[in-house]
Amino acid sequence: MPETSFPSGADAEVIVVGAGLAGLVATHELVKAGRRVLVLDQENRNNLGGQAFWSLGGLFFVDSPAQRRLGIRDSSELAMQDWLGSAGFDRDDEDAWARRWAREYVRFAATEKWDYLRELGLRVTPVVGWAERGGGAGDGHGNSVPRFHLTWGTGPEVVRVFAEPVLAAERAGLVRFGFRHRVDELVVADGAVVGVRGSLLADTDLERGRASSRDVVGEFENRAGAVIVTSGGIGHAPDLVRQNWPTERLGPCPQTMIPGVPAYVDGRMLAITEAAGGRVVNRDRMWHYTEGIHNWDPIWPDHAIRIIPGPSSLWFDATGQRLPAPCYPGFDTNATMKAILATGYDYSWFVLDQAIVEKEFALSGSEQNPDITGKDIRLTLRTRLAKGAPGPVDAFLRHGEDFVVAPTLAELVAGMNEIARGPKLDAADLERQIVARDREVANDYAKDGQLAAIANARRYIGDRLGRVAAPHRILDPAKGPLIAVRLNILTRKTLGGLQTDLESRVIGADGNPVPGLYAAGEVAGFGGGGVHGYSALEGTFLGGCIFSGRAAGLALGSAR
Repeated sequence: MPETSFPSGADAEVIVVGAGLAGLVATHELVKAGRRVLVLDQENRNNLGGQAFWSLGGLFFVDSPAQRRLGIRDSSELAMQDWLGSAGFDRDDEDAWARRWAREYVRFAATEKWDYLRELGLRVTPVVGWAERGGGAGDGHGNSVPRFHLTWGTGPEVVRVFAEPVLAAERAGLVRFGFRHRVDELVVADGAVVGVRGSLLADTDLERGRASSRDVVGEFENRAGAVIVTSGGIGHAPDLVRQNWPTERLGPCPQTMIPGVPAYVDGRMLAITEAAGGRVVNRDRMWHYTEGIHNWDPIWPDHAIRIIPGPSSLWFDATGQRLPAPCYPGFDTNATMKAILATGYDYSWFVLDQAIVEKEFALSGSEQNPDITGKDIRLTLRTRLAKGAPGPVDAFLRHGEDFVVAPTLAELVAGMNEIARGPKLDAADLERQIVARDREVANDYAKDGQLAAIANARRYIGDRLGRVAAPHRILDPAKGPLIAVRLNILTRKTLGGLQTDLESRVIGADGNPVPGLYAAGEVAGFGGGGVHGYSALEGTFLGGCIFSGRAAGLALGSAR
């Protein structure tokens, strides 16, 4: 049990730096234990919940009731095999705590996580998604079975179930918020973290997600028995992304990157916490997406959206060559990133048709899924079962700068060449590759690996009914028009971070916990300084915030 003093003269018993999901979870557990908590955040109250609010709300469960209802046979052993095969832990020192966090998180996902969230009021949709299907080896990267549980209400609902009890605690006097409080320093006394100092930023009533000013109007200092850092990662800090980019592993850092997170995801607290004695590990591990598109109706600067694709779109690199296995849509993010960057360019192309876009295209983000976010059953059934692409997808087809729609392949390629950032594509060569694939559709013994993967996906009822189009010829005019999408690199998650033990205590350079200092969520690599290792199984980021935030709150809630 951690030894933490809670001085009576302090501003709070615990200070939480960051009002995102991990911070809310930690605060929720603390107030359940009767602790007085001060929550500080550099944004205004409208941003309560942080970037989790903008998420699709995917959650990773193992052997859940939803899986069992669909006939999915999962187990802790299989999930652990998948996790370790994806993580690829290979650093004895930096991965020491991450390995332990991984085993504990998979155990949590297979046991009390379902009931813990359900008791708070969270529900999931009935169809379990099959994300990040992997690279083809049983003990390698990827999910062996569907595990992506979509929250009914998406990211805002995940935030709500923790925000409501925390706001109730605020009304009861146990929680105080300090919005527009930017922490610039952790206060250290006698080797222990005892508080924070920082800048008061100018008030603003900006809507959620909008980039706010950094005009300083004052200073503050607060003291407490412990500080929990829950400030997020580096997703909207391109300089930090470039500085830590794993060139040897993934290839050259992209020149063009578009952020999938708001501007406040700046990574500042990593260096600030390191200066106070915390240890940052696995800096080169990141989780960025290859299917990024510019938002035609942006909220934050350079706002990017990720296409969450089904497996049928043909994927070509910037030179017009079809990507090799396992670089199929939704299979192996890092392998695909490496293949794209190996060409010397930082973008790629989907080529598909109307039949595929209607069945298989989903968009990340709560705002791109108003039916599920609004928990509107009638609208969900109407938009998901009706003819045509869902409204948000159709809006990108009409307005998105990365989309080309054309009746013929020649016209499609001409449009692709107008928006290409690299070489001009050869229509005849593209046609040759598509025709070769199309010939395999009618072959019961097709050797095309992507078609074999589609056939396997359609064995799962959730994919066959709602996610994967029936195999057909891409160049069949009856399935048109043709569609091309320029795919950009989208920055999103930080997989490394502050190393923590299983109580979310930050580890120092000497390998021991720094007294009074805790961390949770993305700033801690979602636990241990990198619980995912090199690759993620998806649906694990929100869960990592919940699990690590809960660990911090439970540890400090029981401290004496």
